[in-house]
Amino acid sequence: MNKIRAAITGVGGYVPDYILTNKELETMVDTNDEWITSRTGIKERRILKGEHQGVSVMAIAAVKEMLQKTKVDPKEIDLIIFATITADMTFPATANIVATAVGATNAFSYDLAAACSGFLFGLSTGASFIESGKYKKVIVIGGDKMSAILDYTDRTTCIIFGDGAGCVLLEPTTEELGVMDSILKSDGSGESYLHMKAGGSRIPATHDSVDKHQHYVYQEGSAVFKFAVYNMADVSAQIAERNHLTANDIQWLVPHQANKRIIDATAARVGITEDRVMMNIARYGNTTAGTIPLLLWDYEKQLKKGDNLILAAFGGGFTWGAIYVKWAYNS
Repeated sequence: MNKIRAAITGVGGYVPDYILTNKELETMVDTNDEWITSRTGIKERRILKGEHQGVSVMAIAAVKEMLQKTKVDPKEIDLIIFATITADMTFPATANIVATAVGATNAFSYDLAAACSGFLFGLSTGASFIESGKYKKVIVIGGDKMSAILDYTDRTTCIIFGDGAGCVLLEPTTEELGVMDSILKSDGSGESYLHMKAGGSRIPATHDSVDKHQHYVYQEGSAVFKFAVYNMADVSAQIAERNHLTANDIQWLVPHQANKRIIDATAARVGITEDRVMMNIARYGNTTAGTIPLLLWDYEKQLKKGDNLILAAFGGGFTWGAIYVKWAYNS
């Protein structure tokens, strides 16, 4: 009997209409377009505006688009996994909210928190459910509303992040396609370098925690950069070597969009030229768990059945990993 694999059979995405440019950021904090662009590669990012607009708004739009494109009945969806660190509320899971909104009334759903690596962790988990033979249609979403946890007086963090969400549909196949292999890692010693200090059970919200700006992203940029460059590049090379893939065998590197210098270092480590590296960091910035599915959404029309993709990410906590995907369809 042929092995069951989880194939990506559809993608969807959504970014808000509002564009926050580097020029506008110059009016908000002590920075400038040249400084931001030269250090990050970011020119603009999308921001979700309006009251009571949580990350679910973007995820719902992405899933609806994907269901419409694939002509899948939402009632056929078995499971929805939502990778996010900016859930609408502490509970219920934002995945539950999304499932109901898109009509996936027969699905069970839950959130997964692994920061920028969240989509990879969710993709690997969703693939395992498909490979078990028990489920036929699984949606994996990656998305964050980072503007909700940014201090726009902190020039070290507010220039980096944006809002957005993307998703994929996983279905079983017995062809040599889909999620082929994964290497996923985590290291809690990275906590001190990239975190949000308050809002959890350790430091619940108080007037004091709000006054101290403890409900915003905190990052020690140089330390995170060093860890990210080494680990994201290394795990990408590991998964290629483990699957006997040379640089010429890989059609696309799909890297987390944190910083163009990190992306370039990862591509160099694997030996992939820039024309085969998916990038949208200049337009969207770092949407955390949303970056990789948004890349697949942006590049879908360029992908061909059988293409070898290496997906790679590094996130707070620390978390990191790489997944080898063989693309399953022609657009």
